[in-house]
Amino acid sequence: MLVIQARHLGMCFGVRDALETMRNLPYPETVTVHGELVHNPVVTEELDARGFHRQSEDERHAAPSTDKVLITAHGVSNTARKKLESQGYELIDTTCPLVKRVHKAALHYHDKGYFLVVIGRRGHVEVEGLTGDLVNFVVVSHPDQVRTYQERRIAVVNQTTTRPDEVEEFHRRVVRNNSQAEVKLVDTTCRPTRERQDSVVELVRRVQGLVVVGGANSNNTLQLGLKAQEHGIPWWRVATAQELRPEWFENIRVIGLTAGTSTTDETVREVAVALRKIKPGKLSA
Repeated sequence: MLVIQARHLGMCFGVRDALETMRNLPYPETVTVHGELVHNPVVTEELDARGFHRQSEDERHAAPSTDKVLITAHGVSNTARKKLESQGYELIDTTCPLVKRVHKAALHYHDKGYFLVVIGRRGHVEVEGLTGDLVNFVVVSHPDQVRTYQERRIAVVNQTTTRPDEVEEFHRRVVRNNSQAEVKLVDTTCRPTRERQDSVVELVRRVQGLVVVGGANSNNTLQLGLKAQEHGIPWWRVATAQELRPEWFENIRVIGLTAGTSTTDETVREVAVALRKIKPGKLSA
């Protein structure tokens, strides 16, 4: 099967930096990772192999089991950060700089008295970190959730992995439903997300289907697949090459390949090799 890879795919600089920091830490058994370093099961296996302690994202309220705590690429609120420091923990910060940029923008407008409309996946760790320092805000995950707010000034910010076209639609809804308010849009979609979204649009014009490599909890991975779906292209998400099923591609001769920003280069290569071994029209590789 012919495999065509997206022009931009896979790991972003924020994830690379986080992984480099993790790999260079001495005595990993003395460090607790505060949630998922990145949303990628391959990386999670590496953390376990190196001896790191881990807290799931649902367990981050509990006390870490070591004196050193690694803040993940998704970041935490200043409130959570100060709490950990006040309890005597030494923090190792791998927060992506572009996530920090969203926090700074949100706090800037929040402190100026704006009501914050935060576009993002409810319950996602990045969104929880962003809203942890806010009081007057709402999180919206779908444009239909936008309401009329009794506010004179509204600022719209978004999770870094939100698709640019979705940001525009949310903004239109906020403006339409709140004609009484000054509405300020602060588009905080990160550049890697934009590049990977644009590359998928280019790619789906040339292929019969799309494989997206990334973890099940990865929002940016999901958005890549949904973009293909909007263009009428079937897509499948896998975390590793072992999850590929030849029967998916029975009638496909040209497949597209992309990957979320938390996916390692090695995993992408393994999936590409496995796809090329699948014979069109056959139910075995």
